Amino acid sequence: DVSPDGQEIVFDLLGDIYTMPVSGGVAKLVSGGIAWDVQPRFSPNGKYISYTSDKSGGDNIWMMNRDGAEKKQITKESFRLLNNATWMPNSEYIIARKHFTASRSLGAGEMWMYSINGGDGVQLTKRKNDQQDAGEPNVSPDGRFLYFSEDVTPGPNFEYSKDPNGTIYAIRQLDLTTGR
Repeated sequence: DVSPDGQEIVFDLLGDIYTMPVSGGVAKLVSGGIAWDVQPRFSPNGKYISYTSDKSGGDNIWMMNRDGAEKKQITKESFRLLNNATWMPNSEYIIARKHFTASRSLGAGEMWMYSINGGDGVQLTKRKNDQQDAGEPNVSPDGRFLYFSEDVTPGPNFEYSKDPNGTIYAIRQLDLTTGR
């Protein structure tokens, strides 16, 4: 991800998170160790970095200051694990994909919003079933719309041999003001 001021990038490499100038140079480790830390994203105000980490025993959303200080766990799931965090424009809330599984390991997803100050989160979308996925949330710059990908193939089951020339995934839009 590129910082809002355009000066740095943040990236993960083998479960560690680094920042470095966009012009190149030496990467600086901001989160490393045994835990698997991935999917870093700068907050819109440039102060924080969110990321997915398994340091609490399962994939949850964490945040830290831009320099790697003050790491803090945002979500506290032990079974419905989270990933793909994205920031609301005010840098006070994070939306992430909560993962659901049944008999199929790949499972399905729902979008949930969490305050960086704590709480259980608010469910924004409901999964169609336990097999067809939804994920990759992103928020419009004005904070009104949530966009995400969703498996829109017919039926309630995941299929490995889908027609690659037909529609498999679509981009969905949720109006966060009206709920439609």
